[in-house]
Amino acid sequence: MGKVTYVTEEGLRNMKEELDRLTKIERPAISKAIGEAIEKGDISENAEYDAAKDAQGMLEAKIAILSAKIASTRIIDESKIDTSSVQMMNKVTIRNKVNNATMQYTIVSEPEANLKLGKISIQTPIAKGLLGKKLGDVVEIQVPSGKVEFEIVDIAI
Repeated sequence: MGKVTYVTEEGLRNMKEELDRLTKIERPAISKAIGEAIEKGDISENAEYDAAKDAQGMLEAKIAILSAKIASTRIIDESKIDTSSVQMMNKVTIRNKVNNATMQYTIVSEPEANLKLGKISIQTPIAKGLLGKKLGDVVEIQVPSGKVEFEIVDIAI
């Protein structure tokens, strides 16, 4: 069994909905495309058939990976999250010590990461640098442009 992934109830629900969509909508659509390509005759030189078979292979791989992720997922008890130090599911506000820009991120599991929503994976350099730190701590984090110092200005749920 692979590593356990901790997610919120919403994160698990989203993963299950995606698996449902792949198995109930995408899979039948690809089977139909393969069937239609076969009906057109000789499949040895049929580009539509080859493309449909490739798509089917990729879809089945996606389904297998998502199924394995769901199987190794555990739901986080959000009532047990505290804000004395940075941990998963915290909403952390940090201030760049160089340009004074502030940013707010919620630290989540890999499957729930969504930068547009301010949710960063616990695997990212920023999240790793913040974990376990307390309000007021200054952390140095390696980002693409070099090392940057950030001050933790708020830890919330």
